[in-house]
Amino acid sequence: MDGKLYIVPTPIGNLEDMTFRAIRILKEVDLILAEDTRTSAPLLKHFGIDKRVFAHHQHNEHKATAEIIKFLKEGQNIALISDAGTPAISDPGFFLVREAIKHEIEITCLPGATAFVPALVNSGLPNDQFVFEGFLPVKKGRQTRLKQLAEEERTMIFYESPHRLLKTLTEFAEYFGEDRQVCVSRELSKLYEENVRGTVIEVKSHFENNILKGEFVICVGGNENKDKRAKNKDKYGVKENHD
Repeated sequence: MDGKLYIVPTPIGNLEDMTFRAIRILKEVDLILAEDTRTSAPLLKHFGIDKRVFAHHQHNEHKATAEIIKFLKEGQNIALISDAGTPAISDPGFFLVREAIKHEIEITCLPGATAFVPALVNSGLPNDQFVFEGFLPVKKGRQTRLKQLAEEERTMIFYESPHRLLKTLTEFAEYFGEDRQVCVSRELSKLYEENVRGTVIEVKSHFENNILKGEFVICVGGNENKDKRAKNKDKYGVKENHD
């Protein structure tokens, strides 16, 4: 009988966000796949989880997946965790999940911590429809993607690193307009959590004068015409910008 693959979210900062079910599953499986075993070690120790842990990251996932599938076909239950949040969302895991499906292996993804949902809710931007973009291309295809997204009407969600944040906000001002509403969230669920809201230029100015530290989630309001902005002003309480 085949084993089962569990996709297990881990806290994005606050250890209290670990679920009882996640702890139980990690204690019960035969093997844990971790993005970085050094990062996961303190988490597993904190919850008294003593299991075999193998590294599974973007540099080895294609090579390692065949062996992992073999273990699953032999009946071993395996859990995949990332450094923080839900695996396979802008993290390694998608390839493994797809290969497990091809081999008809049962998969269960536990609900749990992820960064973009609290960032979206905190933003105050329309969230009845949204598009998750993750990390923009670093070089090739970046400008093309920004040009395409300039016409996107839904709220957009991006992940960004500290050293690239100001460049990205500068590009948003160029491609989306300086008055586009944004919210930048950092250190979500941690002691120094911060959510900075305003126009692209206002938010960029804030971070030009403050320390850039932590992981960032950027929520950007969609491209709205004047009639739609007036309607959403009452619906969502979003400040209206005048052309």
